[in-house]
Amino acid sequence: MDWVERMGRRVKLRDLHVLLAVAESGSMVKAANRLAVSHPVVSKTISELEKTLGVRLFDRHARGVEATIYGQVLLRRGLSVFDELRQGLRELEFIANPSAGEVRIGCPEITMAGLLPYIAQTFSGQYPGVNLHVALANTGSLQFKELRERSLDLVIGRLPKQFSEDDLEAEVLFDEPFLAVAGVRTSWARKRRLALADLMLEPWVLPSYDSAPGQLILEMFRQSQLPPVRPSVTTMSGQLTVTLIASGRFVGVLPQSVARLSAERAGVKVLPIDLPPVQIASGIVTVKGRTLSPLAHRFVDCARELAKRVPATAETVESKGRNLRRPG
Repeated sequence: MDWVERMGRRVKLRDLHVLLAVAESGSMVKAANRLAVSHPVVSKTISELEKTLGVRLFDRHARGVEATIYGQVLLRRGLSVFDELRQGLRELEFIANPSAGEVRIGCPEITMAGLLPYIAQTFSGQYPGVNLHVALANTGSLQFKELRERSLDLVIGRLPKQFSEDDLEAEVLFDEPFLAVAGVRTSWARKRRLALADLMLEPWVLPSYDSAPGQLILEMFRQSQLPPVRPSVTTMSGQLTVTLIASGRFVGVLPQSVARLSAERAGVKVLPIDLPPVQIASGIVTVKGRTLSPLAHRFVDCARELAKRVPATAETVESKGRNLRRPG
């Protein structure tokens, strides 16, 4: 039996839709409620699909169902089928109306506190009718679940030194150094000259040393011939990091773009410390082999263009912040 006879005529898009619903629900009864059909319809669809393919797609048990290794393969490919169909519809929408649509991106808090607002402003200025949907995604801990499930077009944020996710691909937009920071009202902010060793006994707020940025911070201490500090607060939250440092109780290090931009918005001061030339990469992560929508391509182009001006953008914003504060 050739492919057309066995698959092309017998496996329908509706069958894959039912398959995905059962897998996501973990139960045929729940899948039936979700699809607004009867339980026998769902059960029959899965049974006939298994008979056509000649493999068992789900293991049935008292708690529901669980995909077998065969089911997992078909589910993964089924996600790609529906994603390509969805992307095709978005392309048709773009052709019909290039100024409207949606781009769904994931981003860690640290990038939300730094460069993303400027990318979003520029992109929205170019495409005012496009909805830019931003979801929290922790690239520092390599959390790409929503990207893999195709609920996001792309993820933008910090990247590890060695990116080894086989099903994903990463494009580095820029590399930037870390800067030491403290609150603007601290005694450290009034110093004209400091060394990293001067801050060793201060309360620190840092990302986990097991994370991608944490590994780079460990290297920074190593190159300074200093033992790594034991942070008072360990967090991957960029917003919490900046807020705690601005409070004056903590010190820390931030990527240059975040540190410079936060100097205006959050009361953070860049300290005059020459840190080792350890750099952190920021970039865009996409699913390997996946077709991006035209609007997602345009967002990537906007990010690439703005990334070329990252140092200048950060310095300009910091300068504006100094000018705004000068009269007071």
